[in-house]
Amino acid sequence: MKLMLNGALTIGTLDGANVEMLREAGAENLFIFGLTAEQAATLRPAYNPRAIHGASPLLQRLTSLISSNLFCLMNPGLFDPVVNSLLDHDPYMICADLPSFLQTQSAVETLYRDPAAWTRKAILNIARSGKFSSDRTIREYARDIWGITPFG
Repeated sequence: MKLMLNGALTIGTLDGANVEMLREAGAENLFIFGLTAEQAATLRPAYNPRAIHGASPLLQRLTSLISSNLFCLMNPGLFDPVVNSLLDHDPYMICADLPSFLQTQSAVETLYRDPAAWTRKAILNIARSGKFSSDRTIREYARDIWGITPFG
């Protein structure tokens, strides 16, 4: 939300603060990718990241590149736990979200090449971020969480 207040265009999954930001800024001014909460809940019981990996040449190339130690020449194996977590657990369903992320990132890159369109969306994000002011947040916390009323 702080980034939104400063004109950043969000790229993210539809969870947490992104749900509220989407509501305020409009879907056309954010870049949302990945499974919905409902899709994730449906997929989770049978989720098999190794099967997704096995069916995706791109994911295979990415994990191979990470495992090659290219990014940790001075500390071989540093990122092995990352690859193992993705393939054995993947609690955030990153493997499932990768194709959607790549498609969305492509849209980000396309928009970025159009400075006028990018700027328009950035300005709309700023203009529509008023709901996220600290005044409103503190007022709601006081009322809904702490059960107190302001005075003065």
